[in-house]
Order: sequence, then C-alpha cells, then structure tokens
Amino acid sequence: MAPELYLSYPSAFLIGLLGSSHCLGMCGGISASLSMALPVGKGFRLRQTLMLLAFNAGRIASYAMIAALVAVLSTSAAHQWSELGWVLRTVAGLLLIAMGLSMGQWWQGIRYIEKVGTPVWQRLSPLTRRLLPVNHVGQALALGALWGWLPCGLIYTTLGWAALQPTVGSAALTMLFFGLGTLPSMLATGYAAGWIRKLQGQQLFRKVTGVLLIVFGVWTLPLTGGLAH
Repeated sequence: MAPELYLSYPSAFLIGLLGSSHCLGMCGGISASLSMALPVGKGFRLRQTLMLLAFNAGRIASYAMIAALVAVLSTSAAHQWSELGWVLRTVAGLLLIAMGLSMGQWWQGIRYIEKVGTPVWQRLSPLTRRLLPVNHVGQALALGALWGWLPCGLIYTTLGWAALQPTVGSAALTMLFFGLGTLPSMLATGYAAGWIRKLQGQQLFRKVTGVLLIVFGVWTLPLTGGLAH
C-alpha cells in the first residue's frame, strides 16, 4: 500500500474527530432523540446502545457508499485526464480551508457548498419521517443510512479528499475512518453527555480546530507538495 494511503486513514479520522462539533449541529439532535424515545426500564442501557450503534453504523455506511460513487467517477476521469489529480487536490485543499474558516467562525462560505446536496435530500427526507418514531434496531439502521445523505459541509470536504485516493476501495475506507472519527461525539450526544456540547461549543476549541483544518488544507494543496509525498 502506498504511504499516502496510510496517512489518509488516520488523517480522515482526525478530520472527523476535530470537526464533529459541526456534526452535532446537523445530526446530534436526531441521535439524542433516539435515546429519549426509548422507554426507561430494564435493559434500557443495552437498548439505547444498540439503537445508537445501529443509527451511526447506517450513517457511516452511507458516507462510505457516497465516497465509492464519487471515486468511480474521479478514478475513471483520471485515466482520461492526467491533470485531474492536480485539480482534485486543489479542490480538496480549498474545501478544507473553507471548513476551517467555518469552524473558527471567520467565514461561512461552506454553507453554499452544502446546498449542492439539497435536491437529493429533498427526495430522501420524507422517507426519514416514515421511520419515526424508531422502535427497533432495523429502523435505527435505516434512519442512519438515510441521514448520511444530509447535506453537510464537513462531509463534502472529506469527500473531496477521498476523491484523491487511487481506488474506489481506498476512497470508501477514507470516509469510513472519517465516520469513525465523528462517532465518539455522536455516541456521547446520544447518551446525553452535555459536557461534549459544552466543550465543542467553546470559542477556543472551535478556533483551534479551525486553524488545524486550515493548516491541513494548505498542506493538501498541490503547490505545497500535499499528498504527492
């Protein structure tokens, strides 16, 4: 396996971990509602854990599926256009920088990028309402799979980076690791861990995260060598 692939997976995990405060705003509410809808009683914690794991498994599986679809197009085009790699790296770097600016609350231009997925979400969102309230693990898994298509700047940012991967499988794995990075915050929210929200809502945390994402974006740009090394 190429060295850059070894770097891609932990880096994708780190992007998910650092950017998960953005995920809490988009997905945290539905994750918390799964727990609140469960009747308290014997076996509550087990049922709660299974529901949360199923929801997040469906969500992360959708991320990997979207990355695979994007990679099919990007790898096919790369065979026909040798300069595509340079273009993809430029786009991925700029998306990371835009996400960092958004996380640091300096510029919210990433919201315009999120509108790209709105037509797809308008078709899928009615299906999510049919799955509510969630009464069993299968429903939670299906709901998570649909929720993974929710327009999200952080997801699109990482997808741009996943498109740099040389194979469909490595692109899907990149998004899988990204999804795993978002998992701790999402599970904590499901368990009503308010301290997670408090930490990730702090200005200092958001600004440090924003700076790190911007640095990562600059590193990704082809002018700095980026993923070519």
